[in-house]
Amino acid sequence: MTVVEPLPVHSPGTAADILARAQALAPVLRDRAEEIERTRRLPADVVELLRGTGVFRMGFARDRGGPELTSAEQTEVIEALSYGDAGAGWCAMIGSDTGLYASFLDPAVADEMFPSLDMATAGLLFPNGRAEIVPGGYRLTGRWQFGSGVTHADWVVSGAFLYRDGEPEPGADGSPHDSILLMVPKADVDVIDTWHTTGLAGSGSCDYTITDVFVPAEHTLTFGRVRGGAGPLAQPEVHMRNMPGVALGVARAALDHATDTAVAAGRENDYRTQTTLADCEGDFAAAREGVYGALRRQHEVLAAGGTLDDLTPRERAALPLSRRHAFRTARSIVTRLYDLVQTTAIYRPSPLDRWLRDTTTMCQHIVAQDRILQTAGAHLLGGRPAFPLALGITSSRR
Repeated sequence: MTVVEPLPVHSPGTAADILARAQALAPVLRDRAEEIERTRRLPADVVELLRGTGVFRMGFARDRGGPELTSAEQTEVIEALSYGDAGAGWCAMIGSDTGLYASFLDPAVADEMFPSLDMATAGLLFPNGRAEIVPGGYRLTGRWQFGSGVTHADWVVSGAFLYRDGEPEPGADGSPHDSILLMVPKADVDVIDTWHTTGLAGSGSCDYTITDVFVPAEHTLTFGRVRGGAGPLAQPEVHMRNMPGVALGVARAALDHATDTAVAAGRENDYRTQTTLADCEGDFAAAREGVYGALRRQHEVLAAGGTLDDLTPRERAALPLSRRHAFRTARSIVTRLYDLVQTTAIYRPSPLDRWLRDTTTMCQHIVAQDRILQTAGAHLLGGRPAFPLALGITSSRR
């Protein structure tokens, strides 16, 4: 069992503090990885350990008392946690969106909904539900998949199509069916234990249902309308930026494990070991720099008062492309290292066995799919993205 020094009791207030806590927690998560996978969700005490790092608060703006980490800083934190366990890193990534959602809510409402900056959110943004327009808000009903972290979340955000008197509500942009995001307390959500999967078992990404729950209008949002704050974190696609941290953290863990294993086996001068590790290291370095380079450039433009439209087509495409590339590269690295280690990798609880399944599963997420290429290519050519959600556009409402 790994022993780490006790963390300071004060709330983490800086990027360096949160990152240091995440790095200190990683060995503990590695020790708990088998348990996390076996239970198919994060144990309650692991959730509290994550909360103690400050990962759930890192997206809150400074004017709300938050640390307001840049997207690159957030990605580093997710990377550090995922180095310990992919499921924990994935839940941390999802749960850390709380402060980001707050930017799209009225400030007074956000203060009421999130009395603590360390509250976690979960949910699926695809409009799988039905929201009937009623006085003062909506009646929400539906079933959603992939509710990563829904077993421990404080608030659940879900996408739904709008209806008025039983008929579809058209969008302001002329679309035949408008949609919106609605936030409900976890107490109003029923979790269905469907998460029996190849990998990422610990993320607890179960289906969930919400049945005829009244949602006040002020508890809804769209990424087309910023209500609280401004700047680099108050942007439509902000919730997708730190996702590559999971893939990069797992790839780094696999590389370190394979290197240590080779040294312990006395294979420092084995040609195949040398060339495989070097090839994987090169791919990792390129993928990681692609992610952080795109994030740094975006932050530079937005921090100077620009908008996403001020990015060049190539810069706009760089974010979804680097994100997809990071996921695909992580899977490729783990697969090659699995082959390098050979038979010792096949026995559970080999971490390479778990990482192989985790990276295979995470690459089924939309951000790692080929349709991202079409979206990015459309930006490069001045065409129309067939799947704008790839860039974080989830509602037509303005």
